[in-house]
Amino acid sequence: MKKITFFALLVISLSALGQSRYLTKTGLLAFEASVPSFEEVAAKNNSITAILNTENGDFAALALVKAFRFKNALMEEHFNENYAESDSHPKATFKGKMENFDFDSLNKIDRSLTITGSLTFHGVTKEIKDTSITIKMVNDKIVLKGSFKVLASDFNIEIPKIVKNKLSDEVSVAFNFELVKK
Repeated sequence: MKKITFFALLVISLSALGQSRYLTKTGLLAFEASVPSFEEVAAKNNSITAILNTENGDFAALALVKAFRFKNALMEEHFNENYAESDSHPKATFKGKMENFDFDSLNKIDRSLTITGSLTFHGVTKEIKDTSITIKMVNDKIVLKGSFKVLASDFNIEIPKIVKNKLSDEVSVAFNFELVKK
């Protein structure tokens, strides 16, 4: 009887924890490192997993590096083999916290917040500070959007001299998540 009671309490407590999390497995992450007058260097990944703890504003996202898609297949191959080295570093992650997050104040109007956290890519973790995001609640979904810039060199990615003038060291990263209650 004690085991049944313990199990029942465990299930109830786990379901209560789940009510404070919103999740997606179809988030969008895009980046661009283009230089004017040359071919666009941009990719999108629309299978990002992201989770938000609505009790405290903790946020985490995971991207499989090989899931980034370029317009040019050869560019995608070079990205995976020469720059991201996705066989050695298959995942990119972000773990952070939204400042002044208040779940009860979310509504259909965009609200600006700041998120700070750690981005891990190519085996290197870099702090991303004070990134401005917009967040709102639409049809029981939390919609979260934002962008930030990083340097490829900060993640130990070397751009060969032969393409240095065609590829920017500064990379613009944009994200869009529609999170549903878990």
